[in-house]
Parts: sequence; C-alpha cells; structure tokens
Amino acid sequence: DYFSGGAYQPEALAAFDQLLRDHRTGEVAPIDPRLFDLLHKLAAGAGCAARFAVISGYRSPLTNAMLNARSSGVASRSLHMQGLAIDVRLPGCPSDRLRDLALGRQVGGVGYYRASDFVHLDVGRIRSWSG
Repeated sequence: DYFSGGAYQPEALAAFDQLLRDHRTGEVAPIDPRLFDLLHKLAAGAGCAARFAVISGYRSPLTNAMLNARSSGVASRSLHMQGLAIDVRLPGCPSDRLRDLALGRQVGGVGYYRASDFVHLDVGRIRSWSG
C-alpha cells in the first residue's frame, strides 16, 4: 500500500522509485505519486488487478538522449526524466481500452502505441497522441 491513513507511505514510494529506476544506468529518481494514483484508478476502471507491465519508468537524461537519437518517438524533453511519466500495459485490458480510460480521466498526457501495444501516461499537461 503506497497510500494509507490519508498519507503517502514513504517506504512504499521509495520501493516504487527503485522498481522504476533507469534500468540502463541504475539511476533512481523520485516518481510523482500522482502516477500511482492514476494507475490505481485506471485498473479499477478496467476491472483488473493493478498489476501493470512497465515498459519504461524513469529515464536518466543520458538514456533519454540515446533513445531520442534512435527514435523520433522519444521526446528530447521527455517527462520520463522528471519522474512524471510511465509506459505500461495492463494485462487483461486491451491497450486501446486502457487509452480510452486514461483519456476519460483528463489527468495528463496519453499516448497510444498500437504497434508496440502500450500506453504512455503522464501527469503533465492534458494532451493525447498516437505513435
């Protein structure tokens, strides 16, 4: 439980930060708890257990620059570098449905990557795109 007794639980958040670290560099950074709130609400809306498959969590500037050089689909100023974004799949919920649920929440950015079968979610400004 990352939230109980009306407060975020620092130990659980630290464990999430470690889990979502940049797997290329090992760098750990704080992840905005609003992302976890969003994931929790999306799983509940989908009627699925909140067991997400994470494609990408935190990205160090070094990793993001490398990925940006390889792909036009990676933003040079990605919110992943600020701990404000996550790319996921939700087993038991088709990615297009997850996208639709996220769009309905009007919380931040929602990107849908059909060919790779994942959804980008962030807690930045409200916008959407397909990649």
